[in-house]
Amino acid sequence: MSRLAVKPVTRASWSDFEALFEGRGAPSYCWCMAWRPIEDRTEATNADRKRTLKSFVDRRLPIGIVGYLEKEPVAWCSVAPRSTHVSLSKQQNDGEEGVWSVTCFFVRRAHRGTGLSGQMLDAAIAYAKEKGARIIESYPVDPESPSYRFMGFVELFEKRGFAEIGRAGTRRHIMRLTL
Repeated sequence: MSRLAVKPVTRASWSDFEALFEGRGAPSYCWCMAWRPIEDRTEATNADRKRTLKSFVDRRLPIGIVGYLEKEPVAWCSVAPRSTHVSLSKQQNDGEEGVWSVTCFFVRRAHRGTGLSGQMLDAAIAYAKEKGARIIESYPVDPESPSYRFMGFVELFEKRGFAEIGRAGTRRHIMRLTL
């Protein structure tokens, strides 16, 4: 298993995040805005999504972490306060404080299947804890799910002590880890 270095996305590391998302096979169509507030969601372009996410970074709001192998950005995990997202489930209690959400993983194709998602999740947990999270919530799917696979698989979270607390729709499990 390769040794991964991880950094939060900040103004200083934005260009690395940008390079990762603009690379071949990357999710540049969404810029990880599927669960974040954006004006005119249905009319927003890729450029609008990118600009909106950059505005989060410019306001020093956490959006996630980038993983590096030999200084090359190769992986992404969206981990941020749940309050910076739109509603992620019908049973969500918006009055709850200290809850962070893991909503997305991306690993460059050449590095898939090497354990980077697990390393990224471990780093995301450590980062959220360092930033004051009390609970980390995730919304993974089963391996046979035809959609939402970018949110990770249940087993990845179970191995780290996350427990299922409900469902969000028909595919997504709601899982939590108390720190």
